[in-house]
Amino acid sequence: MHPLELFHYCPKCGSAHFNVHDEKSKQCADCGFTYYFNASAATVAFILNHRNELLVCRRAKEPAKGTLDLPGGFIDLYETGEEGVAREVKEETGLTVVRADYRFSLPNTYLYSGFLVHTLDQFFVCQVADDSRIDALDDVADSCWMPLDQVRPEDFGLDSVRQGVIRFLAARTAADGPASGLPEPSSPTSTD
Repeated sequence: MHPLELFHYCPKCGSAHFNVHDEKSKQCADCGFTYYFNASAATVAFILNHRNELLVCRRAKEPAKGTLDLPGGFIDLYETGEEGVAREVKEETGLTVVRADYRFSLPNTYLYSGFLVHTLDQFFVCQVADDSRIDALDDVADSCWMPLDQVRPEDFGLDSVRQGVIRFLAARTAADGPASGLPEPSSPTSTD
């Protein structure tokens, strides 16, 4: 079922004449309002401690309850990706992010309350002020530092996080990769 099928009434005027406009939108036949179904922005944090171990969490709630995850979550309105990842890390682990460097993004779906939310997950490599104490807060059942050679992508329950972990680990083991663990974004080339 396409998520737009769950929207029966126009959110602007309340009309029941809220019809499919195209594959991404519905339009109200009465007031003309068009609603586009777009991906929600979310963040994911790769955090390494001073022993080069990755911070992993265990999910306390569905979807994928009980599986491994990385800190992160939905970006709030009027928040940047960097602000969102810092807030989510604080809410879930108690750690204070002092630097967040964007690396890549992956699309995902997230089933919440019977509604399939399409997301665009933005992955950041984050540095924290102090890695000596982590807490399991918010929707995290447990959290720990895991040596990179013990990280198994198949233990991560969310598709995009699993794919992101695979990408992260591959970049960490690349002989010519930078110390941060992920390739630097490519620079635009001049056409002059």
